[in-house]
Amino acid sequence: MQLTTTRLQAQIQFIVEIDKLKHVLRQTILMDQSRRENDAEHSWHLAMMAIVLSEYADPAVNLLRVLKMVLIHDLVEIDAGDTFCYDAIALQDQEIREQKAADRLFGMLPENLGAELRSLWEEFEARESLDAQFAAALDRLQPLLHNYNTQGGTWKKAGVTVEKVRKRMEPVAIGSPVLGEFVENLIQDAVRQGFINPAAD
Repeated sequence: MQLTTTRLQAQIQFIVEIDKLKHVLRQTILMDQSRRENDAEHSWHLAMMAIVLSEYADPAVNLLRVLKMVLIHDLVEIDAGDTFCYDAIALQDQEIREQKAADRLFGMLPENLGAELRSLWEEFEARESLDAQFAAALDRLQPLLHNYNTQGGTWKKAGVTVEKVRKRMEPVAIGSPVLGEFVENLIQDAVRQGFINPAAD
């Protein structure tokens, strides 16, 4: 299909707009503890993890679709902002904020392309397909690695207990039993080293 000027202009405008993702700061601290991670860095890290760890996914998982999901999944935070997973108040209206953001951002694209990207975003959020479950496993694993390698990072900052961490990590084992076992071992070691509060809620 030949690109029309209008179509290409819309695509370029979208590409320019999503540069803003580089300015959306997450609570996650970089592993060298120098600063907070931004959403674009997080998405890149997930894409690399998908490539490197794909052997631990279900054989039916489509790596290209996973890559698309992890690169798309946080675009809505350009408008909605990053919602800290342990912030109960911010979580209350997260879905509303993100749906509104999805309307605007994916609506910038030509209709067929916008519909494709939004569908992938919604599939990721639903976590029902094998592709989405593996993508979600990576999304939960990545900040765990950061928290472990910063001696507690946001776990200590938020004062979360091991029960909350385990609850947050449940999608990892669903997306990859091997990675789920790795996560549990890491959590146990983090408790032993004092990185996570072992107390009950």
